[in-house]
Amino acid sequence: MSDHGGRRGQAERDAITVEIGYALSSAAFAAAVVSGAVVGPVFVFDLPDGVRGVVGVGATVAAVLFVVRVVSVLMRFRPGAQPSQPGRTSPDS
Repeated sequence: MSDHGGRRGQAERDAITVEIGYALSSAAFAAAVVSGAVVGPVFVFDLPDGVRGVVGVGATVAAVLFVVRVVSVLMRFRPGAQPSQPGRTSPDS
């Protein structure tokens, strides 16, 4: 947060919005790919009814992957964690 009254600047709010959008869209894409890989063969091939339980497993795996991806992306994003001087990685550089 910035120093002036605890309010965030427009650039910081925009960065947070972009990061949330990225987290949600990348999580949705990853969940769709995993769900398609797990559940797709059930619909493409003529499989016995006992194998159709894989649909529930695929949906569960996709949901868990979605949540894990969103949390991991948002935890990596720290608005104030960047160095104050671009290009410098340590205080003595």
